[in-house]
Amino acid sequence: MNEAIGWTLIVSVLLLGPVLLFIGLQQAFSRRPVEEKYRGRGGGVGGAFDAVWSPSAHEAGSERDRQRRASVPAPSPDKGPGRIVDEHRIVIEIDDRE
Repeated sequence: MNEAIGWTLIVSVLLLGPVLLFIGLQQAFSRRPVEEKYRGRGGGVGGAFDAVWSPSAHEAGSERDRQRRASVPAPSPDKGPGRIVDEHRIVIEIDDRE
């Protein structure tokens, strides 16, 4: 009985390795956009491997995240395209030069 359990364990480990390798290679070499690529559960693991083997993809992902978190500057009260005229109204002037 112990011999059967041992062989079952050895075979399952040997079969699990190529399956995980195939899934990892499929994820790494897929042509999906980066936004869709790391939406799943293993996105953090993929990001760590990208930092080592594909630094440009990692930097692009970091820049995308930074821009997503960036705040929009508020209009200035005295200058700029959006002027605050009074407390509740913003005037946006458009230049019609052609």
